[in-house]
Amino acid sequence: MSEQRITRDELENKFRVLQADIQGRAEDKRQSVVAAGGAIATAVIIIAYLLGRRSGRKRSGRVEFRRF
Repeated sequence: MSEQRITRDELENKFRVLQADIQGRAEDKRQSVVAAGGAIATAVIIIAYLLGRRSGRKRSGRVEFRRF
């Protein structure tokens, strides 16, 4: 077996490549999570609005005026 020494430059280059790959994947995931979070927040707001309208209709009384 021949022993080949790994140089510091080789290690640094390999770590840079790995780090760039990991950061690229994290950025892609972050964008997906932000988009999904925005969609969920919008859906929650719309549902709360619609349920609030329905609840308001149930509680609102109707007043009838009659002239004698």
